[in-house]
Amino acid sequence: METHTFLPYGGGYETLRAYKVARIIYDVTYHFTSRFLNGRDRTVDQMVQAARSCKQNIAEGSMASRTSKETEIKLTNVAYASLGELQEDYEDYLRVRGLERWGKDHPRYRKMRTYVLSPAFDEEYAQVITRLDAEALANLSLTLIHQDLYMLDKLIESQQKSFLEEGGIRERMYHARKDYRNNPH
Repeated sequence: METHTFLPYGGGYETLRAYKVARIIYDVTYHFTSRFLNGRDRTVDQMVQAARSCKQNIAEGSMASRTSKETEIKLTNVAYASLGELQEDYEDYLRVRGLERWGKDHPRYRKMRTYVLSPAFDEEYAQVITRLDAEALANLSLTLIHQDLYMLDKLIESQQKSFLEEGGIRERMYHARKDYRNNPH
């Protein structure tokens, strides 16, 4: 940081893999609910809003980090919780319709997991999701959700470490003011 500067750069969420996956989850969820749920069903709004909440809270937390590590951590945790809610909705969808939830030992799960981790997936997902049936698309969403939950958990750990190492805005302001008084140039 520059001498006497106490506000770090905020933002940068667009480069976070957790944000990119959250954006894909939102797109997939919007498509899924449009195709496989009745538009008058309250679940449609709940699922789309949970997916949106995840994406938006990552962005908002990143922007707020400039002045509040606490807010950044809280909003990232809200994103995490929203994904947990969305996960429940997809699992409920599969369960009540008697569709299969692909576990870790399911051969289609392993193929799906490998595919969503590939660079090609980011480029192709918009076309791929139009060809999948409800079971496959719900399982794709759950695979992405599990990956993003893991990444968000790691992001929260990193944010906590950053807070411990750098402190919050009040500490940085105090030290910048103290440094300025000791060396005003």
